[in-house]
Amino acid sequence: MEYRQLGASGLRIPVLSFGTATFGGGNEFFKAWGSTQVDEARHLIDICLEAGVNLFDTANGYSDGAAETILGQTLAGRRHEVLISTKATFPTGPGANDYGSSRHHLIRACDDSLRRLGTDYIDIYHMHGFDAHTPVDETLRTLDTLIQSGKVRYIACSNFSGWHLMKSLSVSERHGWARYVGHQAYYSLAAREFEWELLPLGLDQGVGTIVWSPLSAGLLSGKFRRGQPVPESSRLAQGGGQGPQVPDELLFRIVDALDEVAAETGKTVAQVALNWLLQRPTVVNIVVGARNEEQLRQNLAAVGWNLTPEQVARLDAASATEPIYPYWHQRRFPMLGHTGI
Repeated sequence: MEYRQLGASGLRIPVLSFGTATFGGGNEFFKAWGSTQVDEARHLIDICLEAGVNLFDTANGYSDGAAETILGQTLAGRRHEVLISTKATFPTGPGANDYGSSRHHLIRACDDSLRRLGTDYIDIYHMHGFDAHTPVDETLRTLDTLIQSGKVRYIACSNFSGWHLMKSLSVSERHGWARYVGHQAYYSLAAREFEWELLPLGLDQGVGTIVWSPLSAGLLSGKFRRGQPVPESSRLAQGGGQGPQVPDELLFRIVDALDEVAAETGKTVAQVALNWLLQRPTVVNIVVGARNEEQLRQNLAAVGWNLTPEQVARLDAASATEPIYPYWHQRRFPMLGHTGI
C-alpha cells in the first residue's frame, strides 16, 4: 500500500481509507447506505488491515453515532495499529447548542466521540462543515486546545469554500495555532468543481485532499449505462445519494471513456475512476466504502498500478466542463499565474 504525506504535516497515511458511513444504519438516510453491524464490520476491517489500509474514517453524525461505536468495538485491542479520522459540526441532538463548531459544542462532541470510539485520542479531527455563526478564532483556538490536551493529533476540514479555508489558515498562522492539514472534499470524474479553486489553494497552502464519494454515489461504479434503468441495488435507487444531479450526456460520455480504458487495462470501471483520482494534484487519500467483502476487495484493487498519461488525458477530456465565473475568465489568461487544472 502506498502512503502519502497529509498536507504540510508529518503524518503519512495510506492512499485508501475505509469509510464507515455504512455502519449501523441507524436512520433512514444511512440505512440506504448500509447497515453493517459489528461482526461484518470486523471482517471488513481485517481485510483492510491485511491490504495495508490502516486509516478508518467515520463521523459523529453517521447513524446518530452508531458508526463510531461499531468502529470502536471492532478496533478494540488493536488501536495502536490504526489511524482514526472522525468529524464534528453537524447536529447531534435537538438542542440549540447541539450543532456547530463553537467551543461549547466541540469539546462535548470530541469527548462523546472518544467515548464511542473507545480511545483517548483522535488522529485526524475534521470540521464536517463550515459554521458561519461561530467566529473562526473560537473554533481554531478550541481545536488547538484539543491538540494540546492530547485528545486530537491533527485537524482537518470538510466541505469548506475556498475563503472558509483560507481565512482559517490565516487565523491559525496569526495566532500560532494548529492549522488544517487536510480537506475532505467531494471530487470525482463526474464532479470536478473542486479543481476551480480548492485544488489550487491546497497546492499553494500545503493542504492535502481526502476525497469522499469518489464514485459520485455510485454513478461511476460501472452499474449505470445509457438507456438502462437505475439499478435497484444502487444507493441512489434507495435514497442514499448525495451531490447534484449529473447531466446524462456528461455522465455517459465519462462512462464511455471509462469503459474504453477499463478494457485496455483489464480493470473495472470503478477501479479506473479511483485510479484517476490518485493521479490528481493534492490528492492524498480516497475514502472508499463497502457494504460487503466483494465491494471492498474491488476497491482495494484500484491501487498498485497507474493509468498512463494518455489514458488520464482521455478521461480528463471526457469529463471536462466549462467552469463558472471567474474561473472561465482566469483560465483564458494563464500568464497571470492561475494554477488550476
